[in-house]
Amino acid sequence: MKTPLLAFNEKGIYCAQADVYLDPWKPVKKAIISHGHADHARWGHQKYITHNSNVPIIKHRLGDIEVSGKEWNETFTINGVKFSLHPAGHIIGSSQIRVEYKGEVWVFTGDYKTEDDGVAVPYEPVKCHTFITECTFGLPAFKWTPQEHVMRDINTWWQQNKDDGKTSVLFGYSLGKAQRLLKHLDTSIGSIYTHGAIENMTEVLRPQVDFPETTRITKETKKEEIKGNIVLAPPSAHGSTWIRKMVPYVTASASGWMTFRGARRRRAIDKGFVLSDHCDWQGLLEAIKETGCEKVICTHGYTDIFSRFLREQGYDARTEDTQYEGETGQLESENEKESA
Repeated sequence: MKTPLLAFNEKGIYCAQADVYLDPWKPVKKAIISHGHADHARWGHQKYITHNSNVPIIKHRLGDIEVSGKEWNETFTINGVKFSLHPAGHIIGSSQIRVEYKGEVWVFTGDYKTEDDGVAVPYEPVKCHTFITECTFGLPAFKWTPQEHVMRDINTWWQQNKDDGKTSVLFGYSLGKAQRLLKHLDTSIGSIYTHGAIENMTEVLRPQVDFPETTRITKETKKEEIKGNIVLAPPSAHGSTWIRKMVPYVTASASGWMTFRGARRRRAIDKGFVLSDHCDWQGLLEAIKETGCEKVICTHGYTDIFSRFLREQGYDARTEDTQYEGETGQLESENEKESA
């Protein structure tokens, strides 16, 4: 039986011919990293390879690591296997990893979305024979509203809260979602304040993106100066003592999971905005079609349902277990859960 170009084992997605792993979840000698979220970029590998724009992100999160950066579409060869990185559109620096050997091409998406968010380099389809796709939102119930409409609703919500004399506290992951929200907030309404974890990551990314001005909330920040403005905070800040400084406040969360009202209730959030850095159902199907692939491997998310649907459409589709967690796996690492 022919050995597959990429195989799933206890450490991650392995290319035996090149002796390299893609987004491994256990320490390995050499790892190609798709993006900076904690479930894909883990500490402990001897050597990291990633896109240049992701280098400062993983250095910030992982510390003193040996990492080399690549440009988009730059081919690098390891033991005869050709690798290249292509925009995934998920967050800043997120890549699809193309692997080619003896005319056979596989593409590993990591996490991706097909909508251009105005921050990350937009997703580009890559032709391949086998496509490894996430299925975080692989159900027909997930259908995203265009970002322009969602951000208009968020800015309207902020303005209404300001008119009511309340502070708007908007929760989003410190890497990716927070910067996407920040980029499109209407600063004519007021000022933007940030939790320390979000401010730290935004400072890392400012050399790459023109973001609006933000103010870090510290112990010296007065409640009166925040009132009526908007605060960007990670989900971990909800229910913490840190948030008491915002009283009176109204909370909201920006996430694909806000599709379900029950998710908002469970998180005790006042308002939910459906905004995801992953593909919706239709986005997944369109992305797969554009690759021209014959085989699809479904990972993390609604894998069984999605792969069954793909088989009904004529694809050779199956599932594989990973330790990626999609939108539930983007919570801040411990050293970013700051109180200020």
